[in-house]
Amino acid sequence: MVAKKKTKKTLSSAAAEKTVETAMASLAEVATTSSQVIVTLSKESRKLTTVTRRLSKKRALLMRKKKSATGKMKMDPNAANRKNVKLIENEIAAIRKEAARVAEQKATLTPEMAALKTISKRAMTYTKALERADKVLNKPKKKRRRKKAVRKVAEIQV
Repeated sequence: MVAKKKTKKTLSSAAAEKTVETAMASLAEVATTSSQVIVTLSKESRKLTTVTRRLSKKRALLMRKKKSATGKMKMDPNAANRKNVKLIENEIAAIRKEAARVAEQKATLTPEMAALKTISKRAMTYTKALERADKVLNKPKKKRRRKKAVRKVAEIQV
């Protein structure tokens, strides 16, 4: 049995035009969507940064409190002083746990944002280049003025 050769399908101009328009539209959509996502992620990143700063300040304050409470406990090791030091240590542990959670979120957010920025930049550049090329290609043809055309015909006849 002889295998039939597959013939290449001919491409119509309408199908080619549709393909080009779809590709340009999807590229423009990627550019706008990625820029919107970058704005959202940068807001979230700023929030995480402020949370990190707040936790850092709170932790520093608690460390100072712990130092003074530990000094009081050494001077007078009663139950109230021990309880105070224990409460401060528990708060510090909770802040450390929260800081670790925020740092993990930030660690996943940063590379994603960087990748999105590069993709957005590429998509915007390609879109602008395509728009410029489209503008150049779709310029109307210049029409010759009648006088010049008549002169050239007259010159050819002579």
